[in-house]
Amino acid sequence: MENPVLIFGAGVLGRQALDIFQRNGVVVYGFLDDKKDLHGTEIGTVSVLGDTDDGGFLKIIGAKCEAFVAIGERPVREQLVEMLNERRKTMPVNAIHDTAVVSEMATIGHGNFIGARVVIGPQAAVGQHVQIQAGALIESRVIIGDFVNIGTGVILNDNVEVESGAYIGTGAVVVAGVKIGKNARVGAGSVVIADVPAKSTVFGNPAQAIK
Repeated sequence: MENPVLIFGAGVLGRQALDIFQRNGVVVYGFLDDKKDLHGTEIGTVSVLGDTDDGGFLKIIGAKCEAFVAIGERPVREQLVEMLNERRKTMPVNAIHDTAVVSEMATIGHGNFIGARVVIGPQAAVGQHVQIQAGALIESRVIIGDFVNIGTGVILNDNVEVESGAYIGTGAVVVAGVKIGKNARVGAGSVVIADVPAKSTVFGNPAQAIK
């Protein structure tokens, strides 16, 4: 990436993104965050410049500056992505840790966070604005929709499908061929051996629905 990047969100995920970009030799122009008490502070040597809707900084995004949305809450992330698409006609870039292993046969969309030591196998397909935390294993032919959150150490076996908006907690295992429905939630440490319906929540070993 030749252009500098402006990071939306100066929380934990924003700091992880800063580390990734710096490790990859990408200049970070600054952070935008809606928490007023962070404005004017520095994270490392990078300043928190203003709010996420600050027009003065938004106007630099485009031909000469990239954007990355580092917000964990999916609704907020969706709003910021939509704003960047509409107001700046731009799509956020990927933040991929230099220790991640991504198969050349895998396909990766835009705006994704891929943490340290993540492995993405052959013919896996990752959508857009997905967050995959450190140590996750995405095996071959896994399909991941847009705006999915995948926690630290998650294992998705071959041919798993995770639909858009789903959340998979830290250390969960999803066995081969299982489908996680749209906006479903899988609790941390769960072992999922059957399909999870859309908008439902499962937890345990084996994972069971929580009402």
